[in-house]
Amino acid sequence: MPSASKPKKTVRIASGLKRVRQDVKLNAANSALRSKFRTAIKGVLKAVKAGDKAVASAAFKTAQSVIDSIADKGLFHKNKAARHKSRLSAKVKALTAA
Repeated sequence: MPSASKPKKTVRIASGLKRVRQDVKLNAANSALRSKFRTAIKGVLKAVKAGDKAVASAAFKTAQSVIDSIADKGLFHKNKAARHKSRLSAKVKALTAA
């Protein structure tokens, strides 16, 4: 965690205190979304590794919507989302061809 190494500053101004409270909430929300993103990708990769075409395509469909929603929220850049979707799609398509 990069933020853990920063020295903590004491804030006394009301707007600063509010910002600290907001940062805690936003950090928790972003962490949950990142976790959901990683879990969705792992689901597709596990299905591809198992060689199950139907499960892999269903997992990819779910992962696709998760990746898009995270990109829309601005957690990741849209190009990063497109890159992940493209790579997962290629793995699922390679599975169907084999």
